[in-house]
Amino acid sequence: MSGNTQQAVQSVTGTGAQMTVVPARSSEYRTGRWRKVAVITSFILPALFVYVVYVMYPIVDTLIDSFFAWDGQSTMTFIGFKNYVHLLRDSIFWTALKNNVLVILASVCVQIPLGMVMALILLSPIRGRRIFGTVYFFPFLMSTVAIGLLWTYIFDPLNGPLNHLIRTVGIQNWQIQWLSDPRIAVYAVLLVVVWQYAPFYMILFKAAMVAIPEELYEAASLDGATAWQKFWRITVPLIMPTIVSSAILAIVGSLKSFDLFYIMTGGGPDHATELLGTYMYKAAFVDFNMGYASSIAFSMFLVAFIVTVVIQYLEFVRQRRGG
Repeated sequence: MSGNTQQAVQSVTGTGAQMTVVPARSSEYRTGRWRKVAVITSFILPALFVYVVYVMYPIVDTLIDSFFAWDGQSTMTFIGFKNYVHLLRDSIFWTALKNNVLVILASVCVQIPLGMVMALILLSPIRGRRIFGTVYFFPFLMSTVAIGLLWTYIFDPLNGPLNHLIRTVGIQNWQIQWLSDPRIAVYAVLLVVVWQYAPFYMILFKAAMVAIPEELYEAASLDGATAWQKFWRITVPLIMPTIVSSAILAIVGSLKSFDLFYIMTGGGPDHATELLGTYMYKAAFVDFNMGYASSIAFSMFLVAFIVTVVIQYLEFVRQRRGG
């Protein structure tokens, strides 16, 4: 017998009693277990520290600042929910939120399907697939500032190539003030947003489609399935996690949109292309109303958080039902 404590457990059978000796947890076992916990914790703590300092703390600090009136320099004055009351009555805020919703719709309903189509083209047996892949992905590699300036020139009503092409074709009545007309400007910028970010989703979907076993398509072909049926019955269900992840990325990214709209229109004309991001920037660094800018920023976080939770819940329900 070793020095470790042992425990006798007696179990009675139909013919007699049987003794089973089960060793209790030794101090060596407990020490090894705590050593594993310490190793795991040592790996988690650095990432957790970065997450708390650079993600959680700014969110909490933004919420706290939203209850104050502050110009960024003088003493902060507590005003309660006045910033949020002002926010709900602010017509520019609702215009910006509406434009963010348009960006979300363009991202989810245009960018993601377009990225899927581009991925299907790259995986189809056609000649020049590598050339297509390079051409498709090129917009995503360009600087956002360069893209904004390029398309601002393209949309120029006097010297821009787009209106020049319209004049050359002979349909002068179709010439549009692309970035100056409040009714058109937001859709012109949305076109650029779709053009820039669709290649990103193309890469995601291409990677997901490559991972699908080819045997599934071969079996479906033997059963007489058409290409359309293979797509809906095999491809879409198997890349659904990627579709959900892409939708979350598109929604959160759309709510944080700033650069292209600020470069191309600055939120104008007459706030027609204002976004929550551009409006927050102007409130903070043009009007120096840090408290109100914080309320806009926290509302952006709140909307993104709620939408993400809803999407994750719907995906959870779909998986539970085996969809």
